[in-house]
Amino acid sequence: MRGYSIWALARNALTGHAGWPRAWRSPRPRERYEAVIVGAGGHGLATAYYLARRHGMRNVLVVDKGWIGGGNTGRNTVTIRANYLREESIRFHAEGLRMWREMSGELGFNVMFSERGQIDLIQTWAKLRDVKRRQVLMRLAGVPFEIVSPEAAKARVPILDLDGAKRFPVLAATWHPSAGVARHDAVAWGYARAADALGVDIVQGCEVTAVRREGGRVTGVETAMGFVVAPKVALAVSAHASVLAQTAGVRLPIETVPLQAFVSEPLKPMLDCVVNCPGQVYLSQSDKGELVIGGGADGVPSYVQRGDFATIERVVTSLAELFPVLGRVRMLRQWAGAIDLCYDTSPIVSKAPVDGLYLDVGWGSGGFKAIPAGGAAFAALIANDMPGPEVAPFALDRFATGRPLYETAGASNRD
Repeated sequence: MRGYSIWALARNALTGHAGWPRAWRSPRPRERYEAVIVGAGGHGLATAYYLARRHGMRNVLVVDKGWIGGGNTGRNTVTIRANYLREESIRFHAEGLRMWREMSGELGFNVMFSERGQIDLIQTWAKLRDVKRRQVLMRLAGVPFEIVSPEAAKARVPILDLDGAKRFPVLAATWHPSAGVARHDAVAWGYARAADALGVDIVQGCEVTAVRREGGRVTGVETAMGFVVAPKVALAVSAHASVLAQTAGVRLPIETVPLQAFVSEPLKPMLDCVVNCPGQVYLSQSDKGELVIGGGADGVPSYVQRGDFATIERVVTSLAELFPVLGRVRMLRQWAGAIDLCYDTSPIVSKAPVDGLYLDVGWGSGGFKAIPAGGAAFAALIANDMPGPEVAPFALDRFATGRPLYETAGASNRD
């Protein structure tokens, strides 16, 4: 069997994979669907899967100007956690963690979820007060989270340096044992494969240029392959959510900024959890030995996917100060995702003021971790025209009624 697999791999490599069965179809869009989902990233594909699986809506189109998972789903540092400040966020992401544990079994596809825990290093008194508040709310929500000493943090992360004079010494740390990571492309492929098997059409390389409406209701979308009629249009995109919503006459309270990440050369295993220094740097080690490193969002709004040098310098400075043993490690590559930040740094999962238009946008740096719970909740909203209790607080009208959800525990928060 092993020899056959090797020969099959070689044969398909020489024939352009002509003998490999497709994991999903590549259809052209039909003229009419029950619903069109704009965005073939994690949220769009998960929404389509749950629409078909849980609500029986299979005449659904997922359309993207790029390729499956080619946006922010493939441009993040894959951290999955629930250690937020707002109770609404904690409970939502705690449900997400439960779904992450069961995802590979449900989809029949290994997404390589690894529940390895997360250490947060606390370097200011303000952050220490913040995590004390967070600890109370996490306990009320039943999610494991504890404040530990710097020495306990070093015991879990031996490469952490607590000696010497630092600009910001480590005052304490927190331990969130249910946090983890997953393989971003496997998540996108798993949902795409499962949604396709249920009859969902997934069309790549087809840009949606406008959401068309007549009066107060949407009628479909204009695409590079023609107009598609649909009574329900769902936006599950990042970076250009506000631009597309504007074509339907909806203005979103969103700012788009780059969020950068870096990958080091492969190293021997040295880090078995996620380490985060809020607002400075965070890192984990991949199964290939690379260090996956990130920091806060760039300070200038932009749609580009490259970021600026000032952010790189700030993140690397913090990394070298906390982990001097990494000072001579070489970086292999750098990239950025263009993330949508709502004014209160909480997402929007909501019906829009235009009938038939639905929004799953503004996730900032939290989009990847929210894929299963966000997709399931968004599918229920589209199918039932009513938000479930887990996403009702994330409605768009909170900005008009004075009920913002200020979330200070997101990696994209720049305050």
